[in-house]
Amino acid sequence: MSAEPAPLVTPQLLEQLERLELISRKIFRGRLQGERRSRRRGQSVEFADFRNYVAGDDVRFLDWNLYARLDRLFLKLFLEEEDLHVFTLIDSSDSMEFGSPTKLHFAKQLAAALGFIGLCRSDRVRIESLGEEHRRGAPAWRGRSDLWRMLNYLEAITPGQNLPLEAAVRRFCLRNKGQGVLVLISDLMDKSGYESAMRLLLAKSFDVYVIHVLSREELEPDLKGDLKLLDSEDGDAAEITISRPLLQRYRRALDAFVLGAKEFCTRRGITYLMTASDASVEQLVTDHLRRRGLLR
Repeated sequence: MSAEPAPLVTPQLLEQLERLELISRKIFRGRLQGERRSRRRGQSVEFADFRNYVAGDDVRFLDWNLYARLDRLFLKLFLEEEDLHVFTLIDSSDSMEFGSPTKLHFAKQLAAALGFIGLCRSDRVRIESLGEEHRRGAPAWRGRSDLWRMLNYLEAITPGQNLPLEAAVRRFCLRNKGQGVLVLISDLMDKSGYESAMRLLLAKSFDVYVIHVLSREELEPDLKGDLKLLDSEDGDAAEITISRPLLQRYRRALDAFVLGAKEFCTRRGITYLMTASDASVEQLVTDHLRRRGLLR
């Protein structure tokens, strides 16, 4: 009997996460009032600066005290608060149901952690499973009260949605025209490649982060003897004999795969992070993702 999977979030983790904030390297104009300070000048309650009045400006924001002293019209500027749209895309193909814990369970835990941070800051949070059954997409959540709805959605995600990554991302992009921060969590194991899917996300001007998840069994295989390997997604079979030279070739191929994904992302301004599915979500979020600029 397999062990009961760990909960997606714990009260102790939530306590740490509520002190964090998701940030973007790009400026996006939110549609709702949020809790983050924008670099734009707006009309909130916190004063920022003055500028000269020009015809057409809102006269309600003129500083009449300055006018009385200097006999010139100045407009008061305020720091504007904005909300951020945070997307998390979870690869739910059969290959993600590998490992202990599975890559899919780790992806759910990470999505729950990032989603909670966004909810605490009144960001619009949307999590989607990239697969055939989820073509309509998930609702957007906002505010702490939506935590349980978000967790219930994550718990309901099941493996087996073996739509090619490019096709799944294309459907997502057609449904979502807004800009924002986007985190893709995937093992990137797609025979047709991941490159075209990444280009689609960049064409939408998302601020893209890729979390490349591999299981410990994939990173450090402990195999012996004669084996028949089956592709979990298309059923392709291969009979092999495990030997030291074969394992060495496998490790070289794996290193090249990871390095290729990292270089592809880095050249295009995508932040890339590779992690094992048995890694600590707490450390990944509070340390690695903070250092890569997604959180503060």
